[in-house]
Amino acid sequence: MSFNPMLSPREMLNKGIFGGTYFSELIDLSAFPQDWFKGLDEIYYRSSKYRPEVNYFKVKSGQSQKEWEEKGWMHKDDPRGWFEWYCKYFMGRRHEDDQRQINRWLSFCGPKGRWRNIIYKKIYEAKCEIDDSEAISRRVQQSLLHWSYIVNENDYKIWVNANR
Repeated sequence: MSFNPMLSPREMLNKGIFGGTYFSELIDLSAFPQDWFKGLDEIYYRSSKYRPEVNYFKVKSGQSQKEWEEKGWMHKDDPRGWFEWYCKYFMGRRHEDDQRQINRWLSFCGPKGRWRNIIYKKIYEAKCEIDDSEAISRRVQQSLLHWSYIVNENDYKIWVNANR
């Protein structure tokens, strides 16, 4: 299976992810292209407080840094987790942790990913069109956005054909 996130880190930041807190600690912001942050209020990426209103779906989604660490999801080179790894991968870094992170992405939102399948099942059961699906499980959709995945018509049709 291939690793095909839908958005660049800049696009993700501009949509609104992680309650604006992602770059608030443990990361040297100067290590990333400054154009990712150009024109973006710091509340979208350096907030010291999680702000659900910053998120695209306006909900709190995800777990805390402490919970991530307790679950062993962190690599010492990427102390802020998957998105930090993805930013570096997007910039061209290849690393010993790549396969593990790609497998986590696939498990979360790849073609057979748990949360991707959950959201499409919920949309199907709600009998709504993809264009009208933003109100369906906003927390799940925000979590998918944290993994650079957006619900879309093409993937939904594939899901329906495979699951009906």
